[in-house]
This record gives sequence, C-alpha cells and structure tokens, in this order.
Amino acid sequence: MGHARDGAQQHRPSRTSRPENPRSRQAPKRRSPVRTFLKVVLVLAVLAGAGAVGYPLWKKAHEDKPPLTVQYKAGDAGSRSVSQPWLEVINVSDKRVALADVTMRYWFKEDEGADYAFNCVRAPAGCASVTERIVAMPTPTGTADHYLEVGFTAKAGSLAAGAKGGAVEVQVYRTDGRPVTESGYYSYDAGDSTFKVSRKVTAYLDGALSWGDEPTGASAEAAVNSASSPTPSQAAAPPTAPADTYFDAFHYSGPDDPALRENGWIVRTSKGGPGIENTWTASGVSFPPVKGAKGDQALQLRATTDGTARSTTQAELQSDSSKFFTGTYAARINFHNDPTSGKNGDEINQAFFMISKDQEKYSELDDEYEPNGGWGSPGPRLDTTTWYSADAGDRVTQQNFIDLGGWHTVVITAAHGTVTYSMDGKKIFTSSGKYYPRESMSANFNTWFVDLPFTGKRTWDMDVNWFYYRSGEAQSAAQVTQQVNSLYGKGQTYVDTVKPLS
Repeated sequence: MGHARDGAQQHRPSRTSRPENPRSRQAPKRRSPVRTFLKVVLVLAVLAGAGAVGYPLWKKAHEDKPPLTVQYKAGDAGSRSVSQPWLEVINVSDKRVALADVTMRYWFKEDEGADYAFNCVRAPAGCASVTERIVAMPTPTGTADHYLEVGFTAKAGSLAAGAKGGAVEVQVYRTDGRPVTESGYYSYDAGDSTFKVSRKVTAYLDGALSWGDEPTGASAEAAVNSASSPTPSQAAAPPTAPADTYFDAFHYSGPDDPALRENGWIVRTSKGGPGIENTWTASGVSFPPVKGAKGDQALQLRATTDGTARSTTQAELQSDSSKFFTGTYAARINFHNDPTSGKNGDEINQAFFMISKDQEKYSELDDEYEPNGGWGSPGPRLDTTTWYSADAGDRVTQQNFIDLGGWHTVVITAAHGTVTYSMDGKKIFTSSGKYYPRESMSANFNTWFVDLPFTGKRTWDMDVNWFYYRSGEAQSAAQVTQQVNSLYGKGQTYVDTVKPLS
C-alpha cells in the first residue's frame, strides 16, 4: 500500500466512534446438513456425467503417438544389381530419442538358393555408426522371408523432438553377383524415387514396434516378434564400436560398389609393378562366398595368365588413407598353394603389406607368401620384411620356409620401437632400431606373378576374410580374434573409429 502524498489523508476509522450494537445484526442461519450433502452429491453426479462424455475426447487428443516414422527412397534407380533401400528415421515425439535404441527393417524375399549380403554406403555420422544384419523370418509370407535390420551405435548420437535422422544409404545384394529381383519385395516401391513416408519399412524403439506394418498375418506376427523383436526389458544393449579401431569384413557387391570407395578402399588399375608391369585390373577383385570365411563372404584377389604379359592380370586392393601408424595390423587370409585352375608351378606372390607415401620418411611392413618360391629361392615361403628406404634397398628381411596353404590369422604389431610379425599367434620375426615405421601408412592386399616361365592358362586366387587395425596398441592374435568375433556378433561388418593423425 503506497504512502499518502501532497497532504492527502488516508481514511482511517475514528478512534472516538461508537462501536456497532451487536444486537442490531441478525445471526446467520444454520445450513441443514442433509441439504448440504444432497448438493455435493448433485455436483459430483453432474461432473461424473460430463467426465463420462469428455474423457474419450480428452484421451483421443492426448494419447501417445508413435514416436518414430520412416521415410524410404528406392536408391539409385540406375543400378539393379543391388537393392538400395535408403532410409531416414524421424522423431515425431516430443522427447529426444537415442539412435542406439532405434532399428529399422526393410523386408524382402530372396531368390531361391541365393545368398545375400549387405553394406552401408553413406550415413550422417559415417557408416561406422550403422549396424546391419539379415534375419530369416520364422514365418515367411508371399512377399517377404527375410529382413535387413539397420541399427545405430552410440556414435550416431540422438534425435531431438521433431528432428530427422538424415539418409542412411544401405544395400542388399546377391553374393554371386547376379541381379536382385526387387519387384516382389514387401518393402520395395519403384515409385519412391524421392523420400516418402512408408509404412512398409518398420521402425522399433527399444525393440518394440513403433512404426509401420510388418508383412505378417495376426497368427504369424507373434512368432516374428518373439524370435527377433525383444521387449524393452529384454532388449540387448546397443552395439558399441571399440575406440581407435578400423575393421572391414569386406561385405561389398563388387569392385564398383560405391560403399567400397566410401569406406576408404581403392581397386588398383594404375600402371607399374611389382610383378608383370601394367597389368593391374579391377576384374580380379570380387567379394564372393568363400568356403571357411567367417560371415560367408571375403575379398578375393585373382591373378590370371597364359604365360604372356599381354594376357596377364594382377589384382590389388589398397586403402586410400595413410592414417595407419603404430599399433596392430591383422588380417585373416586364405593363402593358396595351388592354382584355382590350370597347371601349378608359377612363382606367385600373395601379399599383405603397409606402405607410406612419404619417401623421406619411408615406411613399409611386408608379409609375402610364395607357395612356389621366387627370385631363385624355393617355397613354400613367407618373406617378412621391414623397410627403411625403398630407393636404397635398405631393409631387414627373413625367409620363413613354412607351408601356409589355407586360412591363417596374420598379425603385425608396431609398438615400443619393435615390429613383430606373427602367424596364428606364433612370433616369426622382429625388427627394431631404424627398422621401425617413421610415417603413417596405407593397408594393401595383392596377388601377382614374380615372372612367367610357363605357358598355358592359369588362375590364382587369394582370399581375405577381414582386415583389422588397432591404433597405438599391440594386441595378440587371441585379442584380435576376440575383438573381431565381437564385432561380427553385433552385426558390425565395418567400423572406423581411428582418429585422424595430426
């Protein structure tokens, strides 16, 4: 209450005024308890009646909406050698959603007898933030018997309320290289050349169906969900990629697969050596099913000849980035002692090696297997070599006369000033001092002819199941295998958490 101003007086009761005669006022009437009770009952009845009518309207206006929707696009319409479902999840709820809790399913029907694989081409946070797996439905329908499940690692982050996750471009393809038949797929729509909301691509939050219509009848839906869609309380923890790790299981449709280049690999077609110069071709690089390969697919490098340089082809896959330095390099390789076709006897080289671009700080680590020997020395033989200078031929090397026909886990570690070469956990060679990497390197696989002493057509293959790199840490073959098995178990066929070198 404000103070009086300019001499104005506040009205106050006179202290001399006479008090009111209490007898001049009438006493208030007492209310009947029965009457009060009846009024309360009537009010409650009116409110209850209004509530009975209003609650369904309130519930309809406030019931929870599906927190997710999915947009679908049919991918690159110019390529039907693969199925390219491009997917985008949208958070339509009013709460932030962790993408690691989200999965999407693209439903398809396999061609009879075909084997399928998958990969990621692009993703907003990189393909290393995406997980994929193909699952067979326990109760097939006329338009679907499998689905490609696309999920996310913690690296993908989260979606704010109302936010779009960005396009995740994935592929499903036949490992035999034949075109896929998309027209009968449940989720496929040739008309979706731009992103559109699709109920035929389903989305799940914490394992529970959140969006879309599964391609099942009421009787089959429970079987599918019980087999592959755990309840939130049963949902497995989202897969996480180990830090400072590069891993590739070589799930690609062919040498022209855009995901291959996106994931950092180059198919060599340039000129030069080693071996028969200027014979490097993309035709020798493929990713077929290979017996004994984990995940049923591998990189295959093929060299062919009839004994003349003109008809010779050699194959190499190399990483486009020289971001690998110290740490652990590993690969599971199927070395061949015999040609896939033709007469044996060639001096063939099957190699796994790391090499730098900087000639002043040159670095190279080599594992080269020659089943029939080469350069005047017999085989089978594995040459392990650490280079200091390629120009000066300054290197240390060891010839290991061992038979490596079949699958082997090859590990090279560079840590604490020592390079260690091992095969299936057994150390076979070390180098140190100046024979230690001075510069970051690329990773490479190739197969090539040392020379051509014979005539007649021959074909040689080298298979690589996976490549693994752990930055800055020396790991044993057992540790590598444990990490690789864990990644396969989580459906992760490609991981790249290696920090760029400063």
